[in-house]
Amino acid sequence: MTLHLPDAHGTLRAYEPHTDPLALGPGSAFTSRTVFSAAHVVADPYADTTPDSPAAVDWDATLAFRRHLWSHGLGVAEAMDTAQRGMGLDWAGAAELIRRSAAEARACGGRIACGVGTDQLTATAATTLAEVRAAYEEQLAVVEESGAQAILMASRALAATAKGPEDYLEVYGHLLRQAAEPVILHWLGPMFDPALEGYWGSSDLDAATGTFLEVIAAHPDKVDGIKVSLLDARREVDLRRRLPQGVRCYTGDDFHYPELIAGDEQGFSHALLGIFDPLGPLAAEAVRVLDTGNTEGFRALLDPTVELSRHLFRAPTRYYKTGVVFLAWLAGHQDHFSMVGGLQSARSLPHLARAYELADGLGLFPDPKRAEERMRTLLSLYGVDQ
Repeated sequence: MTLHLPDAHGTLRAYEPHTDPLALGPGSAFTSRTVFSAAHVVADPYADTTPDSPAAVDWDATLAFRRHLWSHGLGVAEAMDTAQRGMGLDWAGAAELIRRSAAEARACGGRIACGVGTDQLTATAATTLAEVRAAYEEQLAVVEESGAQAILMASRALAATAKGPEDYLEVYGHLLRQAAEPVILHWLGPMFDPALEGYWGSSDLDAATGTFLEVIAAHPDKVDGIKVSLLDARREVDLRRRLPQGVRCYTGDDFHYPELIAGDEQGFSHALLGIFDPLGPLAAEAVRVLDTGNTEGFRALLDPTVELSRHLFRAPTRYYKTGVVFLAWLAGHQDHFSMVGGLQSARSLPHLARAYELADGLGLFPDPKRAEERMRTLLSLYGVDQ
């Protein structure tokens, strides 16, 4: 049945929804790449909250979504920016999420790594490096006690407090010496969080890369890998070629992930991606094809998804979470389209309509009829007659 979808110019156009989803069932673990999906949280729609209230999470639906990802062989990157860290989910909520998800991972044999940051600390002019270190240490202890791998996230407090590259070397060196197991270092660019401008002590990316590599070179035994989210494929390839032996590069580039994961004659990237939240089953199938050595088949499956990813992550990129949760609702992973902090309002109806169209065209909805009905409901709430 035809839907009339609004475009960016305010015009309604006819769209015929697809009727056949991709038939993609659960599968085994991957052999050629390590792949994490950064997973979103499901808000509790019945909680009496405001945008400034602590997050109210639907724990059953949130953990069920993680079981969905694990069933397809994907690892879960927990309490990352996809889970609205720093955009609705505070440290108390993130700590609870880490503990619950890590316990669920143990119960079902899923792989999990969790974000370690400093978001319990609000930086002021009086904030010291010692306070930033202590905030990192508190979160690292929670992750390690949960049994999960740690991902050292970029810190707004450190970006505001550090005077130069030497401060990053000191803080990260301290944390890496203290870490019980090898960690993943996360370089998140300012397109995802403007407060991280000048991270690693410089807005010059070449200089920042030099400091980043210096941290890794000093502690290669404590760095499992790096996650790079700069949306710059050339820079990522250059960086991964300069890593010490045994240190992985996990792409966080939601614009160029097929080519970066496929790799070249000198290497490849593993993956830790927010776009693999809505793409989970399809992404998993593509990686299993790559496991057989069939790079062309991998690209044939994953390349068509890039248009959707670029749409969801378009500027302002930090609001990509809205599209991710919207697609989870359409796909039936949750019963509502509400988000922590009311962030469901962060994208326009034309943006959401285009996300529906692109996802439907890829066959991402297990029940296309349900997705169509939910899209029709959303359109009616906005006053779009069908």
